[in-house]
Amino acid sequence: MKTKFIIIILITILTGALLSGCVDNAKTEGQTTPTAAVTTTPASGATGVQTAVSTKEPEGTIRISGAFALYPMVVKWSDEYKKLHPKVNFDIGSGGAGKGMTDTLGGLVDIGMVSRAITPAEEEKGAYWVAVTKDAVVPTANKNNPVLTTLKTNGIKREIFEKMFINASISTWGEAAGTNAADKLNVYTRSDACGAGEAWALYLGNYKQEKLKGLGVNGDPGIAEAVRKDKLGIGYNNINFAYDVNTRKPVDGIEIIPVDVNGNGKIDPEENFYGTLDELTNAISTGKYPEPPAKDLHYVTRGKPTGIVQDFIKWTLTDGQKYIPESGYVALSSEKIDAGLKKVE
Repeated sequence: MKTKFIIIILITILTGALLSGCVDNAKTEGQTTPTAAVTTTPASGATGVQTAVSTKEPEGTIRISGAFALYPMVVKWSDEYKKLHPKVNFDIGSGGAGKGMTDTLGGLVDIGMVSRAITPAEEEKGAYWVAVTKDAVVPTANKNNPVLTTLKTNGIKREIFEKMFINASISTWGEAAGTNAADKLNVYTRSDACGAGEAWALYLGNYKQEKLKGLGVNGDPGIAEAVRKDKLGIGYNNINFAYDVNTRKPVDGIEIIPVDVNGNGKIDPEENFYGTLDELTNAISTGKYPEPPAKDLHYVTRGKPTGIVQDFIKWTLTDGQKYIPESGYVALSSEKIDAGLKKVE
């Protein structure tokens, strides 16, 4: 009997010890796992940034609209981000930089894609921006242009482009190329408020987009298609609508008009970088192609971003940078990346 009593006491003690251990290790509802500091290294060589990463999976929808120039890159970024965070969805539309800014300030989207400088007036209304990558605008012509050989050999000077798009004082391709060709020159420009038009006008002589002459066409795809169908047409496009990102060559039916940067009447070897998308992006990166029409591309939010929008922007400026070269864009300097990360921290 005594032995049986001792066994019962021992079982009671052991059971109590086990229950105590379970209570100590359990979490009550509402407790969160502590965050851990993680260092990420931007692909562009920017300084590593330490960020707090929670184990809670981000979820929700990020709404984005704006510049055609940035649209292909943002689609790529959203696809890659969603692979990491399947509960985050994206609603992305283009429409031009002007639409992106208007939609953002109006609260219709979370992020506006803006391919031009943000004005002080827009900042006063709450526009909060960071640069995320870089591209450029290039002049385009039809592949069957009657003076194409001359154009590719000699290029066109800035002053001649100005006479075409601003003064409308050149009306034939012969005047543009310095030949006797009497073929009429058909100028196309953007009808929507856009960073491409802004950058091209700035390059021509510090003008505004409204000063550009020509038949107005909506959007990057629209102006590319207009030139592709018109052998006497001239236009301008962001590089990702002038080149095929898969072949890395100019899109079918379009040729890039070389810019005679030094104005000596011919395209020197150091100015001849239009054969492939990679040659051109390298020229933009190294400063061989002028700025403008090269330009930074921006995310704009209404006020400082928070939540999943902030997380997506920070990812864009760090791990997302590695997708820039394959997508046909130009990485920003480490200084600009660091500045952007500090703004969204």
